[in-house]
Amino acid sequence: MTPMAGKAEQPHDPAVSVWLAPPRPPGRGTAPSGLSREKIVASTLDLLDADGLRAFSMRRLAAELEVTAMSVYWYVDNKEQLLELALDAAFGDMAVPPLEDHGDWRRHVYVMAHQYRRCFLRHPWATELIGRYLAIGPNAMLMSTSAVSALAATGLTGDALGGALALVFQYTYGFALNEAQWARRITLSGAGEDELHQQLMGVLTAHDSRYAEWEKQLGHDRRGSVETSRNRQFDAGLEMAMAGIEAAIAGLGGS
Repeated sequence: MTPMAGKAEQPHDPAVSVWLAPPRPPGRGTAPSGLSREKIVASTLDLLDADGLRAFSMRRLAAELEVTAMSVYWYVDNKEQLLELALDAAFGDMAVPPLEDHGDWRRHVYVMAHQYRRCFLRHPWATELIGRYLAIGPNAMLMSTSAVSALAATGLTGDALGGALALVFQYTYGFALNEAQWARRITLSGAGEDELHQQLMGVLTAHDSRYAEWEKQLGHDRRGSVETSRNRQFDAGLEMAMAGIEAAIAGLGGS
């Protein structure tokens, strides 16, 4: 068994994180010239964005970098470690605003939810890695501390604070996860999103005529694309979540 194969086949322990590991001892010999951990992670992101998680491999990455596979292992121990680094790098795309930029928690959390969704739309493979790795890298922690700080300033504490955070960001993640799966289906179908949606509705309406009426009630019959309708629905759900949090905050005065 080659060293590369041995590393690639090691099962991932979810309790282990590259961010908690002790510093790597220096490798033997001379580090490959023109290569760095940052460059490796950036190329990993490019490959994942282009082809998805299932197509990614360390051999393919090495070919993209025009180096030997063992050169990559000078900077990371295994594929799992690299994917964890790539996940946090994807979170780095989020423009996390300082709380004072908006002046109130509601606007702050609204912007963060949209940034979180945008991150998954740009990097759909990341939806498959949430929970598989501990989100404790520097970019993930920046987002977490910003969100906690914004909502903690409202007076929410304990389970109420945790529930408010989950309400917004689990909602956003779930919405983005469905979008990522839908996007993959669109790609596999070879059709455009609106075309595939019309095909789907044709099948559903033929099965049950009520789907045509439900389509109108959902607003899908309005002028515009399926994407436009989906964006409206995301905002509507987010507004409902915000309203629930506002009600909980208002209730603090009477507790």
